[in-house]
Amino acid sequence: MKPPPDAPGGSSHPSDDADVLRPRQGPRRHGPEGEVQVFGADEQEAVDVDVDRWVRLARDVLVAEGVRGDAELSLLFVEEEAIAELNRRFMGADGPTDVLAFPIDDPAVAGRWPDAGTTGPDRDDPDPGDLPLLLGDVIVCPAVAARQAPDHAGTLEDELALLVVHGVLHVLGHDHAEPEEAAVMQARERALLQRFHQRR
Repeated sequence: MKPPPDAPGGSSHPSDDADVLRPRQGPRRHGPEGEVQVFGADEQEAVDVDVDRWVRLARDVLVAEGVRGDAELSLLFVEEEAIAELNRRFMGADGPTDVLAFPIDDPAVAGRWPDAGTTGPDRDDPDPGDLPLLLGDVIVCPAVAARQAPDHAGTLEDELALLVVHGVLHVLGHDHAEPEEAAVMQARERALLQRFHQRR
């Protein structure tokens, strides 16, 4: 992830969601009746991480971006070795990186009820409309974040906030491969960080 450039003069105000630029073709954002949930796990020991804080930030971003109903996202904090392996396996890149996002792109994919591997003799197939909307996974490496924070976002907390927001936006369909896409994504990152992180 590259450092975001200075905010352009006409960037959207965080509370002005009517004018928010969103990716043209993002994944489905509405699950069945229920609430948006983020499941967090700290699977590393290099850096102390307040998982609950970052779970709240990820959930706030999902809701601000229009995710509604029973929808789920996983937020994992991992060691450098783990993210380096994922980076090699899925991105074809060597070495650890700061954040990876794995959206579930198929809108037909939904969760399953616990122990619903088979329907059994007395169980009907679950209605796909009743299953939670699975958004994907965001994986952050706090060790890499700590190393790059002084030259990037400033503090470790600011860096982790940026990485969480960046990863969630990727899951929701944002990208930065092209300059126009990058400008939209970076403007949205700034707005969400201002609204949910910097005003804490």
